[in-house]
Amino acid sequence: MAEQERKFRKPRVRVEEKDEFEKKLISVRRVTKVVKGGKNMRLSALVVVGNKKGQVGMGINKAIETPAAIEKAGKAAKKALINVPIVDGTIPHEVIGKFAKTSVKMLPAKQGSGLIAGGAARQVLDLAGIKDITAKIYGSTDPINVVRATLNGLKALRTKEQVAMLRGKSVEEI
Repeated sequence: MAEQERKFRKPRVRVEEKDEFEKKLISVRRVTKVVKGGKNMRLSALVVVGNKKGQVGMGINKAIETPAAIEKAGKAAKKALINVPIVDGTIPHEVIGKFAKTSVKMLPAKQGSGLIAGGAARQVLDLAGIKDITAKIYGSTDPINVVRATLNGLKALRTKEQVAMLRGKSVEEI
C-alpha cells in the first residue's frame, strides 16, 4: 500500500530560452590573487552581447573555470545594454569615444562601404548592427579599454530628432 501512494515528482526539464542577443567572446585572461597560502588562479572573461538592431552591452566577470566566467560575463553584459541610434546602417555623426589612454574615432560611412574597424571595436560595432562605419583606435589597444571606449562613443551619439528635442526646436530649425 505504501508503494502505491508514493508519488514521484517530475524530472526537472531545462528550458533553453530563445535569446535574440548574439554573444561574442572578446578575451579571456588568467588573473591571480596573492594570498597567505600562495596564489589563487582564476579566469576573467570579456563578453559583448548585441541584437544587431541597435542594442549592445559588455560584461566582464571572473570564475575558476572558463565556461563559468563566460556565462557570468554574458549575464553581466545583458544587464548593461545601451541603445545605439542607427541612421541608414551607419552612425548619425562623427564621434570619439575615450576610456583611459584609449580613443576610438568613429566616422559615418557611405552605404556599401562596410565595417572598417579593427580589434575589439569591430566586434562591438558589428553586434550593435552598424553596417557602414570607419573606426580607428588610438593609444592603448587593450581589448577591455577598446570596448569601453567604443561603448562610450556610441553612448554619446544623438540623432537630429534628439538634438532638436533637447534644444526645444524643430528639426528644420537646426
